[in-house]
Amino acid sequence: MGLAQAWSVALYGVDGLAVEIEADVGVGQPRTHLLGLPDASLHESKERVKAAVRNSDEEWPKQRIVLGLSPANLPKGGSSYDLAIACATLAAGGSVPAERLATTVLLGELALDGRVRPVRGVLPALLAARRAGLRTAIVPVDALPEAALVDGIEVHGALTLSEVLSWLRSEDVTLQPPPESAPPPTPEFPDLADVVGQPEARWALEVAAAGAHHLLLTGPPGTGKTMLAERLPGLLPPLTREDALAVTAVHSVAGTLSSDCPLVASPPFVDVHHTTSIAALIGGGSGMAKPGAASRAHKGVLFLDEACEFGQKTIDTLRTALESGEVRIPRRDGIARYPARFQLILATNPCPCAPPKEIDCICTATVRRRYQARLSGPLLDRVDLRVRMRATTAMTTADAAPPEPTATVRERVLKARARAATRWSSHGHTWPANALVPGPALRREFALPRQTTTLLDRALATGALTGRGADRCLRVAWTLADLAESDRPTADHVAAALQFRERRAT
Repeated sequence: MGLAQAWSVALYGVDGLAVEIEADVGVGQPRTHLLGLPDASLHESKERVKAAVRNSDEEWPKQRIVLGLSPANLPKGGSSYDLAIACATLAAGGSVPAERLATTVLLGELALDGRVRPVRGVLPALLAARRAGLRTAIVPVDALPEAALVDGIEVHGALTLSEVLSWLRSEDVTLQPPPESAPPPTPEFPDLADVVGQPEARWALEVAAAGAHHLLLTGPPGTGKTMLAERLPGLLPPLTREDALAVTAVHSVAGTLSSDCPLVASPPFVDVHHTTSIAALIGGGSGMAKPGAASRAHKGVLFLDEACEFGQKTIDTLRTALESGEVRIPRRDGIARYPARFQLILATNPCPCAPPKEIDCICTATVRRRYQARLSGPLLDRVDLRVRMRATTAMTTADAAPPEPTATVRERVLKARARAATRWSSHGHTWPANALVPGPALRREFALPRQTTTLLDRALATGALTGRGADRCLRVAWTLADLAESDRPTADHVAAALQFRERRAT
């Protein structure tokens, strides 16, 4: 008879909380009680763990076992607690020493034969364990490359439960160390030089990259809308270490990490089909909600092709994420919070029939308006740049200058971003891009002269522009000034920013 503790981690979105697993083996009818608001999958772990222990040539205690998961008032689920439950129970039964369990976090699902299977969310779980003061971690071997991304915690990989028990007994067994960290490979993005024509759209893409602005591309099929969207990540700066870990944590919970190179070091590009559901776009699912496409595009690009074909309720769920930069999904078991600071690229045809040449359109004006109205006003008010693309009329560009490649445009983008970062940091701010500057700061601390913003005042007075739209025009104007290497936006920059918002699909 005895009492022992082990540690695991509960995940709520990308937020983790260290969970203490207490095991009490005492007098009573042989039975295992699991306390602490476990869900159905965690309840099943009792029989799964028993079989794994027996098949590892260990003896499951034949007394009354009470397993308490603390904090007891927080719901818990999943199979990642299996390894910790097995070790805590055997330690309470006297089969293994409990000393090493005091500072060790255990993550892993147990197979019936004792193998330690991989689980999702190892990276955010270890970050939470480190915050809780735990300094050692045992994870499945398959999760070692991901676990090695966390500094300040000693990581070991286990193939079987027997290896973990031998380690707890200080026997001559070596758990696998994490692999040597290698720099992530240089990402390969499609080149902007592949896009034929469309100088206006190319310029809008450069402005979007320089200021992290959202973009709407409207035009007939085959004009290069998708090609331009796919080339935006190649214009963006690489992720910082902090941002890379935040993005990797989301992909870890979603289960989309690569074991070869788990760190997501470049801006992700997430392409969403118009038949997608709200749960797939924003996040959801039974129990604690899983991350959706919006969160997987964190610090990258979310591309919605055929945007007018999306259900209006579906696409309007992005509105809150566009403002706050995160997704909060309430559930009975708690609130899942996922970061969602992405650049939105919308692409749409001007009408349902979408002929290559506008003269062949058979849609009435009412049909065209109804089709374009599927993108609601509040959503479009959050889109900084709107571009109308024309049909390609010639494939030969022998008489024209060759289009600029991605490397040339990216150089200008990085210079503009550096100018913006230097400007904001000189005033004590840490905004990484112009699109993230709060409106009050633009109007007070960085207010422009009245003669510069005359057009904005006129548009606000006539109702052609909302207050949010005016703030977004100012942000675009600052980006245009940065690209022009100007200290402050001029009236021409403000006029150009306003013109980007006033363009219509018709």
